[in-house]
Amino acid sequence: MKAFKYILLLLLVFIIGFSIYVAVQPNEFSFDRSRTINAPASLLYQKVNDYKEWPSFSPWIEQEPEASLTYSDKTIGEGAFYSWKGEILGEGKMTTKSTEVNKSIKQLIEFTAPFEAHSDINWTFEPSDEGTTVTWAMEGKQDFVSKLFTTIMGSIETETGPNFERGLFKLDSLITEDMARYNIEINGISEYGGSFYLFKTTNAKSTNISAKMGENFGAVMQFMGSNGIVPYGMPMTVYNTMEENNVIMSNGLPVNERHSIPDGSDISIGYIPKTKVLKTTLLGNYNYLSKAWEATMDHIKENNLVQSELKPFEIYVTDPGNFPNPADWKTEIYIPLEE
Repeated sequence: MKAFKYILLLLLVFIIGFSIYVAVQPNEFSFDRSRTINAPASLLYQKVNDYKEWPSFSPWIEQEPEASLTYSDKTIGEGAFYSWKGEILGEGKMTTKSTEVNKSIKQLIEFTAPFEAHSDINWTFEPSDEGTTVTWAMEGKQDFVSKLFTTIMGSIETETGPNFERGLFKLDSLITEDMARYNIEINGISEYGGSFYLFKTTNAKSTNISAKMGENFGAVMQFMGSNGIVPYGMPMTVYNTMEENNVIMSNGLPVNERHSIPDGSDISIGYIPKTKVLKTTLLGNYNYLSKAWEATMDHIKENNLVQSELKPFEIYVTDPGNFPNPADWKTEIYIPLEE
């Protein structure tokens, strides 16, 4: 009997001591995981800000893809939410509390089964030299039940941190794959209507052609702004010479009439007359332009088409500033043909 009393006493002491240990654990928790992704902040922000996109990178839905998901009528921005119910995931809800476009998203996550709890989720998108550093953070308070659970099962960070890492990895993979999409379409023979264009000419190599284009377009836009000239279309490049290590190109913008150019200016005005052309459209990153040109020249050869003396040119239909995903950039290639 004495032994039994001693056991009960020891058990009571253990329970009291363990309860005190649990009670003095931190009342709050916070942790985060970060990953630098080679993509613009706006593209990553758009992906995370739309709950319809979450199944593609959520590490939890990956664990139970057949879980039931319910979305609010509006799935983007402040007030949007989605909820889940599953055998593994339990039940819960995620709501967007506030956003700062392309910079941050604040959310509230609420668990209703098999236990009740809630925490704050914070996303930040910080531009860097390598792309964008995406940080996924979680913070909240711990009541006695939460402290007891984490004391026995491990901290919330230990349990959830690897899931954040997995989610960021999946987000990186999805965005990278999406940005790499491209399509080349040979549109066929048509007629280009003709236009005047202001331009600056330079020579370039494959290693610096993008930088040279940027300088030329900048110079042309500065000239037009200083002289009150309004562009009449999207930027274009006329290729005077196209060799592997020597490209002579004229980068410019179309205008609706001939303009006088001051003596000594490095800006010139040109004219492309109405002419028969072979048109090709590239939808995708400018990195794929070489493939588009190759497909175009193969088409000319296979169909016995003859180029005219007019120089081939490109028109950049979409402004990358308005389309963060390079897969959405549209470039049109025109090869003037003999009548």
